[in-house]
Amino acid sequence: MRITRETLLRIAKETAQKRAMSDRGLVAAYLTGSLLTPDPFLGGATDIDLVLVHEETPKVRREIVAVTPEIHLDIVHAARSEYNNPKELRVHPTLGPELYNPMWLYETKHFLEFVQAAVRTKFHDPANVLERARLNYEAARQVWLGMQTNPSAGTPISPDVMQQYLLSVGRAADAIAVLNGGPLAERRFLLEFPKRAEAAGKPGLAAGLLGLLGAHGVDAAALGEALPEWEKAFVDAAGRPRVHASIAAPRLAYYKLAFHSMLAGETPQAVVWPLLHTWTLAAQVLPLPKQSKWTAFCDLLGLAGEAFAERLEGLDRFLDTIEEMLEGMASSQGL
Repeated sequence: MRITRETLLRIAKETAQKRAMSDRGLVAAYLTGSLLTPDPFLGGATDIDLVLVHEETPKVRREIVAVTPEIHLDIVHAARSEYNNPKELRVHPTLGPELYNPMWLYETKHFLEFVQAAVRTKFHDPANVLERARLNYEAARQVWLGMQTNPSAGTPISPDVMQQYLLSVGRAADAIAVLNGGPLAERRFLLEFPKRAEAAGKPGLAAGLLGLLGAHGVDAAALGEALPEWEKAFVDAAGRPRVHASIAAPRLAYYKLAFHSMLAGETPQAVVWPLLHTWTLAAQVLPLPKQSKWTAFCDLLGLAGEAFAERLEGLDRFLDTIEEMLEGMASSQGL
């Protein structure tokens, strides 16, 4: 089967129509994510990001549905109440950019039209742009502060602690990213961040982000050698109770093919973020003996043992730089 962007758009529209016919409580459906870009494929794989808005609170928040080994539907189920204050959504660091320009697939009573009109009003005003960035920064700083008072944030490293660290790093990077667009996509996180940092006038932050992840000290060969163990952990964790929705069997090729593509490209270190992030999510639900290869990978990146404390200090400085930059932008705009 030949898969093109047009094919995927048709599948998205058909899925929305089928769901609307089978669910009378469906208020709206829209498409977001990489499929809105000219080339959504990475390594020949992609997903179809759909948001279904329901009249009542849905029982399931996220649903992964396989289409082919390389393609899957990633469906987020939301309640209508989440959109009750559309003016506030324009400064939401995630929903604001998402609602600014999605592809409408289905709606009742002009629901999405009304929400989008409110979100787009003054969306690009400096005050609103800075507010989206500030909210990301504050979330990142709060997670970092929590790690300072958590005794388990020392040695040895654990998947739960690492996930908190990555959450802080991710929100910090998005504080820069949303100054010139939406949040960074997981697979393209390190591929896209340098462009966003440069657009924000802070190109040096790209090297800083690589340093926080330990990506400077590893080459493509070492990263490639880690993939078989990552895959074992992913397959083992998929379907386990309490596993993160991202770790689902239909998403294996989505990640795996992208990893191989990045390792063969000009910036193989870009694989570090999605590889470490998904491996950490998988390790969170695996028994301790099955976490040993994950721990070894963290050690390879300099994110385990005493070195992790140094990374936390580096994250503190990274956050300070972002705070100073946002304060300077606010001052220059008279905000």
